[in-house]
Amino acid sequence: MNERLQPKDLTRAEAMSLLAWWIEAGVDVAVQDAPRDWRAKAVPTPPEPVEQQTAPVSQPARPTSGGTLPTTLEAFHAHLAESADLPLFRAGAARALPHGPESADLMLLTGIPTPEDTAEGQPIGGAAWALTQRMLRAAGLAPEQAYVAALTCFSGMGTRFSAAESNACRDTILAQIALAAPKRLLLLGDQPAKLLLGEPMASARGKLHRLAGIPTAVTFPPRQLLGKNGYKPLAWADLLLITGA
Repeated sequence: MNERLQPKDLTRAEAMSLLAWWIEAGVDVAVQDAPRDWRAKAVPTPPEPVEQQTAPVSQPARPTSGGTLPTTLEAFHAHLAESADLPLFRAGAARALPHGPESADLMLLTGIPTPEDTAEGQPIGGAAWALTQRMLRAAGLAPEQAYVAALTCFSGMGTRFSAAESNACRDTILAQIALAAPKRLLLLGDQPAKLLLGEPMASARGKLHRLAGIPTAVTFPPRQLLGKNGYKPLAWADLLLITGA
């Protein structure tokens, strides 16, 4: 990865946040008798990464109603902010809009946003976003330099896509990926893994895929990492897998 985050770039609050992530990930001592690289692959170790070629995807040209999709990222963002022709659209509903730079080193793609996410107007909100930022900083990435998006702008807890909605959602997000042009892609959870790679998160983890030529990995959605559970070391291994691609 280019231009990795350095300690001198952190504010005190950011440094404390980074320290909180290392504690959550299992670092419990400042110095050990034997050196240990906490940025090496976590334990339990996932299967050795295998470069798996996902079938090439055709770039979509039209959204659900047949109108032409925007051809620049700025125009696409405006389309997501204003259009009624989007998966799970509901009049007056809050929208979780993507953020981050074009050609980012890493794009994070999560599933259907929660009401908390849409209330904050972003794909990952609340404590889940705070945790995500800590993970990115621990990997040497500035969170504001990651491109972050969701499968759809609208919340839909417990919602299942119809076949038509699924196709529309896939076309829309593939168009966004093409315009955002990230160097690497990390899919967060079962929904994006199934929709874009055709397999569940459980089997897609631990190996590199290629989606439209972009190195792609899969990991747990941030909300699944909140609290005391054993997923954080696995998620850390997934993050190291894609950042090292």
